[in-house]
Amino acid sequence: MADQIPLYPVRSAAAAAAAANRKRAAYYSAAGPGPGAERPSRYQLEDESAHLDEMPLMMSEEGFENDESDYHTLPRARVTQRKRGLEWFVCGGWKFLCTRIKEFHQTWCFLGLQKKQDLFSINAYVYAQKPQLDIHSFEGTFTREDSDPPIHESLSIENTLWAGTVVASGTVIGVVIYTGKETRSVMNTSNPKSKAGLLDLELNQLTKALFLALVALSVVMVTLQGFVGPWYRNLLRFLLLFSYIIPISLRVNLDMGKAAYGWMIMRDESIPGTVVRTSTIPEELGRLVYLLTDKTGTLTQNEMVFKRLHLGTVSYGPDTMDEIQNHVVDSYSQTHSQAGGNTTSSTPPRKAQSSAPKVRKSVSSRVHEAVKAVALCHNVTPVYESRAGAATDAEFAEVDQDFSDENRTYQASSPDEVALVQWTESVGLTLVNRDLTSMQLRTPSGQVLTYCLLQTFPFTSESKRMGVIVRDESTAEITFYMKGADTAMSTIVQYNDWLEEECGNMAREGLRTLVVAKKALTEEQYQDFESRYNQARLSLHDRALKVAAVVESLEREMELLCLTGVEDQLQAGVRPTLEMLRNAGIKIWMLTGDKLETATCIAKSSHLVSRTQDTHIFRPVTSRGEAHLELNAFRRKHDCALVISGDSLEVCLKYYEHEFMELACQCPAVVCCRCSPTQKARIVSLLRQHTGRRTCAIGDGGNDVSMIQAADCGIGIEGKEGRQASLAADFSITQFRHVGRLLVVHGRSSYKRSAALGQFVMHRGLIISTMQAVFSSVFYFASVPLYQGFLMVGYATVYTMFPVFSLVLDEDVRPDTAMLYPELYKDLTKGRSLSFKTFLVWVLISVYQGGILMYGALVLFESEFVHVVAISFTALILTELLMVALTVRTWHWLMVVAQFLSLGCYVASLAFLNEYFDVAFITTVTFVWKVSAITVVSCLPLYTLKFLRRKLSPPSYSKLTS
Repeated sequence: MADQIPLYPVRSAAAAAAAANRKRAAYYSAAGPGPGAERPSRYQLEDESAHLDEMPLMMSEEGFENDESDYHTLPRARVTQRKRGLEWFVCGGWKFLCTRIKEFHQTWCFLGLQKKQDLFSINAYVYAQKPQLDIHSFEGTFTREDSDPPIHESLSIENTLWAGTVVASGTVIGVVIYTGKETRSVMNTSNPKSKAGLLDLELNQLTKALFLALVALSVVMVTLQGFVGPWYRNLLRFLLLFSYIIPISLRVNLDMGKAAYGWMIMRDESIPGTVVRTSTIPEELGRLVYLLTDKTGTLTQNEMVFKRLHLGTVSYGPDTMDEIQNHVVDSYSQTHSQAGGNTTSSTPPRKAQSSAPKVRKSVSSRVHEAVKAVALCHNVTPVYESRAGAATDAEFAEVDQDFSDENRTYQASSPDEVALVQWTESVGLTLVNRDLTSMQLRTPSGQVLTYCLLQTFPFTSESKRMGVIVRDESTAEITFYMKGADTAMSTIVQYNDWLEEECGNMAREGLRTLVVAKKALTEEQYQDFESRYNQARLSLHDRALKVAAVVESLEREMELLCLTGVEDQLQAGVRPTLEMLRNAGIKIWMLTGDKLETATCIAKSSHLVSRTQDTHIFRPVTSRGEAHLELNAFRRKHDCALVISGDSLEVCLKYYEHEFMELACQCPAVVCCRCSPTQKARIVSLLRQHTGRRTCAIGDGGNDVSMIQAADCGIGIEGKEGRQASLAADFSITQFRHVGRLLVVHGRSSYKRSAALGQFVMHRGLIISTMQAVFSSVFYFASVPLYQGFLMVGYATVYTMFPVFSLVLDEDVRPDTAMLYPELYKDLTKGRSLSFKTFLVWVLISVYQGGILMYGALVLFESEFVHVVAISFTALILTELLMVALTVRTWHWLMVVAQFLSLGCYVASLAFLNEYFDVAFITTVTFVWKVSAITVVSCLPLYTLKFLRRKLSPPSYSKLTS
């Protein structure tokens, strides 16, 4: 297919490029003459072509001896016509630039092109890795055959754009390798499954038990008959007579109740914007034991704020940032005056400094060095939007861009980086321009400093640091800047006695720390490093190890400049919400794709891990033996939070799945970092499988969809990453703090109400079946119905439906009490509101009341059988209404209306049911006292038992409400 893909250049209008060049040059040189004013603009492509000599990149033949099953070759492209479409690895017609999702790496290489037109006649192909789930790796090669000698380029993760990536700035041309189901995003997405609530499964079990009881009762009746005559016909009759044991209306009542719960949740003003997207599992919110949450955008706002700069002897906080600004202004004003006084000198400043003896630097110079290092060591790119009403064509958009400070925004792989650059701008050193080869800073006086980017070493989870090598074009000084986690930088910087202590202090404050250091290089040192570095990058075998070894040769005895502290602002109410959920007995796991240090920091700052709690960081393991040793070490820890990376987790689950899950489930909190979407979903599935408890997953991005769909209950947050998680979830909320009320209040009430409703519907069927059984037994086990026609229809509908369904309005505690005492939630996870024990209690109540109603009516009836029907059925209706009143814990005005409405419907229907009732008899005092006596005998003992039980063994919630 690739030989059919047409090409077109990114920018074909040379006039547009030239106009953009003139505009940028005019803007950055507007501050007056400076070190960067004399530098030729990087946008003059006509002049740049002189430096792009053909550079054939040779590879050894063994580099291509890979397993053929792991690679597939894209067909060679031979295109000589200029058309529309996507094709080769070229940016701006010259260089190859790609952006990796969430990690902004820039990689460019020469393809041996002398002019842009050569792009459309090259003969080349890509040798690519077969599709796989891992989003952190890619291996392939690019080969161009029509050059002499052929050009070979190795391709890695730094040369890839996964589907869904957004190019922050500039334009890109690339070859499409993976499409459709082969893309990483699709391969990491699981198919949704239909979810069934635990309450529904429990009711199904009870319904099966009722069915067995129905069959058993029918067989007993036929047996007591003595199998006389066509006994199988009598068996079928008894099955039909006792069929009310099976609660057919249970599903209808529960579904209506679920719809009512969803309506109440969406109408709750305390959690505005909440949307219930499924009407099948609201009761699951009241049975949760594990809550698995994403970090970025869920617990945090994903907005970083610079909070602290520590130089070893002095620390600057938010209240003293103006002092830093004064130091920067003073330092650059002195530098500018010295540069003006030494314009006649031809000796570079670095030569004079190298011969001078080392003296202790002043605080001002140390602050200046620290701010400059932070402003240079990053991967941030300033972006300028086009003016309103300007042409939208990409070829002319750059001409119409507004390069003012108000129109500048920063793009980077991490919000930490943006926060640092924004801070340097606030203290006077502004990043105004950046491309692949240079960076420009503007000083407080308006002077533009230009630095040439010689090398960039991106951040990786293994190295835990990033660095740049820059050349100051005004002094020709070459400096290696590096920043990273304190664990990685402590062995790289020169000896000091304050770094470890201050890092601990900042971490306890919930700040994300970065150690910044530098090292000056001579031209000879850099040239030697560059030759070794380029040679290592051309290796196809163990390339990462060889490159890391070369870079580490520079990382020795670096000068420690400063320690920075950045706060990732938590969402409002995260700390009290997590505290509430922990008190409710819910264990919280944080699954994030972020690096280990960041995840640990957020876990502590959000109080997911309490300040007094120990944290066990699971060491990286790659083999079964290492995993065994580390699990044994972890087994000896008690009441300790676990922090583990995705790679180590994969190894542990491969060899010791059961042992690891057993240990992890004992932890009060677990943090899994560097997790892929598939790993998140797998962890949820393993929790459900190994514990049998209910799980809830909450996230805000597309990478959380698999986890949300795998959990028993999925909650999505509408955040900055879009609405994919929100639309795929069962419940959608706007802020994480709404989870507390959703679970503790609505989850609790939904479960309690559905449990009471389900058991009462079963009681309603059992009591009338008991009366039928007593009636048949008295009349020689005859298979004759006690109630016929409309009486049976009305019993399950207009006579009892409204009071029974009004139980969905019942609540045992007020919402504010449930929020104040989240410990009440623990009782729900034990499932005591609906169990075989409570079911047997309701069965005994039904048998007792059914027997009393039927025997009482038989004892008290006088001469006609129709009086038995009138007395027993009226007593049955009154008993049902009183039982609803007995069950209700908090009265609602609609409950009272339902009671009187049902009673009114029954009394009104007596006048029309002459077929079943003797109107003359039901208006007599005899009828009234007999019905009253039977009803009192059936209900009064239950009221007495309930009263005594509440006095002798009150439930937990009654202690709070009394």
